[in-house]
Amino acid sequence: MTLAVRYTRARTLDTAPAPVAPPGPGEVELAPAYVGICGTDLHIFHGDMDARVAAPAVLGHEMSGRVVRVGPGVEGWRPGDAVTVMPLRWDDSCPACRAGHRHICRHLDFIGIDSPGAMQQRWTVPASTLVRLPDSLPLEQGALVEPTAVAVHDVGRAGVSDSDRVVVVGGGPVGVLIALVARAAGADVRVVELNAHRRLLAEDLGLTAWDPAAHDIPELVARWTGEAGADIAFEVSGAAGGVDTAVEVLGARGRLCLVAIHPRPREVNLHRFFWRELTLVGARLYDRSDFEQAVTLVADGTVPAQRLISKVVPLTEASAAFEALESGGDVMKILLDCANAPRGAAV
Repeated sequence: MTLAVRYTRARTLDTAPAPVAPPGPGEVELAPAYVGICGTDLHIFHGDMDARVAAPAVLGHEMSGRVVRVGPGVEGWRPGDAVTVMPLRWDDSCPACRAGHRHICRHLDFIGIDSPGAMQQRWTVPASTLVRLPDSLPLEQGALVEPTAVAVHDVGRAGVSDSDRVVVVGGGPVGVLIALVARAAGADVRVVELNAHRRLLAEDLGLTAWDPAAHDIPELVARWTGEAGADIAFEVSGAAGGVDTAVEVLGARGRLCLVAIHPRPREVNLHRFFWRELTLVGARLYDRSDFEQAVTLVADGTVPAQRLISKVVPLTEASAAFEALESGGDVMKILLDCANAPRGAAV
């Protein structure tokens, strides 16, 4: 038996023993070390995704860990290997897959949402989802490769290049990661964030962060850019006001990259899109090249992952961790320590 955190109904998690089966053909059994909690996990916790998530459901897709056993036919992996997981399975037959966009497969299985995730002490996944981590990379930091891959994909979709002026609306974990990746691509970046703790963290990382409650953001952008406006804006806040700000700051032929998951339709100033010939770009998930670049950025310190980790708590304290993230305050990223409980222990 192993220990797993399960979503059972809105705002309710339990921690219970779960069976462990040997990995089948093409599968690998992992021992997750650390699992991050992300915004999508919070959406599930709130009950917003009950139409998709079949309870009881083991959550978690931001992880690092080690290989325990390999199933028949698996080559290139052995026990002890440090890994993270690109948590996607696709059907390879839908129009998106046939066009080469498998990460937006019409029948995508997002592991940790549509099928059991990493918040457990033993986890069996297809070997094809594994991404190798350098032995020199601490596993705590390796758990941030997945959200960094999101940022890499977003920056690529927006076409960020050297000397672009970029505004990131929303300074949570993904927003800060986008800002760091965009800066590494040569952009001049500003972060817009209401939360003082998150602004301070962004500034400690060498970014410029603005408080939208204290400043007229479009006016600041106009002064910063000599009235030209931003080349690219990322909407990461998920709020109606964030959409308005992201559209307003863009200059002629600017690009708006939509990153946040908006739970309801939003009004958008389409006249602004017409008047300035703006472009709206959607960005969802990642592909393997994004993951591989993310590993490099975390491993070489371009993304200082350790500084984004607010706290690490035992797997058995998952409920408290979700509530801490929900409350906001001085919290950025919380990791669950999957090894910090006796394997198979009941609580």
